[in-house]
Amino acid sequence: MRARRRLRDVPGVVRRQWVERGLDLGLQAAPSVQDRNISLFSRGMDPQFAGIPTFARMPYVEDVQTIGGYDVAVVGVPFDMGTTYRSGTRFGPEAVRTISKVYDAYSPDLGMDLLEEVRMCDVGDIFVIPSNIEKTFDQVELGISHILDKGCFPVIIGGDHSIGYPDAKALAKHVDGKLGIIHFDRHIDTADRTMDERMHTTHWSHATKLSNVPPTNLVQIGIGGWIGNHSGVHVADDMDTTVITMFDVDERGIDDVMDVALEIAWKDADAVYLSFDIDVFDPSCAPGTGTPDAGGMTSREGLQAARRAAREGLIGMDLVEISPPYDNNDITALLGARVIMDVLATLVEHGHLGNRLTPEDRTQAERDRDQAAGIDNMNLPRLGDRHYP
Repeated sequence: MRARRRLRDVPGVVRRQWVERGLDLGLQAAPSVQDRNISLFSRGMDPQFAGIPTFARMPYVEDVQTIGGYDVAVVGVPFDMGTTYRSGTRFGPEAVRTISKVYDAYSPDLGMDLLEEVRMCDVGDIFVIPSNIEKTFDQVELGISHILDKGCFPVIIGGDHSIGYPDAKALAKHVDGKLGIIHFDRHIDTADRTMDERMHTTHWSHATKLSNVPPTNLVQIGIGGWIGNHSGVHVADDMDTTVITMFDVDERGIDDVMDVALEIAWKDADAVYLSFDIDVFDPSCAPGTGTPDAGGMTSREGLQAARRAAREGLIGMDLVEISPPYDNNDITALLGARVIMDVLATLVEHGHLGNRLTPEDRTQAERDRDQAAGIDNMNLPRLGDRHYP
């Protein structure tokens, strides 16, 4: 209730600007169309099935030198030569962008209108080198560094998880102190080499060799199953990282697990990076991935965990391992887009992104509205506590 009431106070200025821009650029609709907010050529949020796909229909910025005016920059890394089983994740960024058109950036349960409260853009894809992992790593590191240099929060859509290494390398260079990592996955990604290369099973063993990315600040959540964990487990133990299995999640619950994860990732760290492998979800929720394994998180569990990870703030995030050739009715890509939206909404809600009121100002505004409406909500949780029982 409180979240929906809060949305009544969002002015809707940006949405109106989008309508006016659509009419200006897309021309006036035919005289028979009664709704004069509809343009002749589709240039706005509607219809959902039309338009050139960008993430959540946010503006595409072709000149990447000009992204400094945005809070968030979404970038694709269509690379899958680091996969060890089923490829296809090079089509992940395209699939996530296409299905994300159904989202209109407005969520009544989260009490959030991202269109009004954060400035987002889509900068397209980094030019990857399909036949060369190391050159692609160089491209990714430089591309993410550029986004950070411009003051934007990077949302990186893969691609396979091998890009976790250049992602972390770029982020670490923009942190004065230590960088912590919260990693959701069904598989431990701390092998040193796989098939003699730095594949999507190896990124954390190399990232944690960076001077300010200590392995003790790496937390891997959702690990388990019967696929590809043998070599990584031994390395993870030797490195003294934290591994939280799905059995741990079942026994302790998402909230308790995330309390532990955040404490470890943030211990003496200046920033934390969220790396989200879609295969942490059970295949019933996310079939479109290269290495699925039963027994993973439900969509509700994973979304709750992602929101909890974002509450304390993040320096960047990636979403990886969506493989559209194995998807069913786009449900994996849709879930991946939802992870991004929920993380961004949580960052905005808690004052880490955008123009939202401070928690103190928001609480006072809610009290003023409740008093004016004659509603006694003293026993209801504050808006910022609704995801965290």
